[in-house]
Amino acid sequence: MKRRGMLLVISAPSGGGKTTIVKEVLRQYPSFEFSVSATTRAIRPGERDGKDYFFLTRAEFEKKLAAGELIEHEEIYSNYYGTLKSQVDDALSNGKDIVFDVDVKGGLSIKSKFAEAILIFIKPPSLDILKKRLEGRGSETLEQVQRRMARAQMELEKGEGYDYIITNDELKRAVNEVFDIINKKRKEFSSGTETD
Repeated sequence: MKRRGMLLVISAPSGGGKTTIVKEVLRQYPSFEFSVSATTRAIRPGERDGKDYFFLTRAEFEKKLAAGELIEHEEIYSNYYGTLKSQVDDALSNGKDIVFDVDVKGGLSIKSKFAEAILIFIKPPSLDILKKRLEGRGSETLEQVQRRMARAQMELEKGEGYDYIITNDELKRAVNEVFDIINKKRKEFSSGTETD
């Protein structure tokens, strides 16, 4: 019998460190594949279509949405983001582990469809620190930073519904906590038990 893949969802407010942590998971655990989301937002410098995101036009995204090709989707800052059903179906049918870097609503939506999904919420030490991190990136305008901060409060509240909450006050420690969860869950899967 083929082993069923692990579905790991990592979410955080923008600037919370989830993308860095997901990259560390992929580096440490070669069995994990990155679930490439679809988006209508503009491509950023250094990003590649099909690797970081599937960059779609709004019309293309809405066509996939109407065809039922998305497991979850969200409109954030006038752009669509979503998880393609084909990505997850392929991983599960081939026993692959898959890691998702999605917003908190998307994560909860994945959990509602796949009860076995493991949800980890990365929480900033404070909203002030989160704001400094966003400003320090230099990739957003003041207005964009303000919008992200307004959204962060909702994300922190919804993040309480995740299986695990990790405060990212020190990146290395936060990464190791994620690794501990993966290792614990792998032992449970291999022994055929599942606990919290």
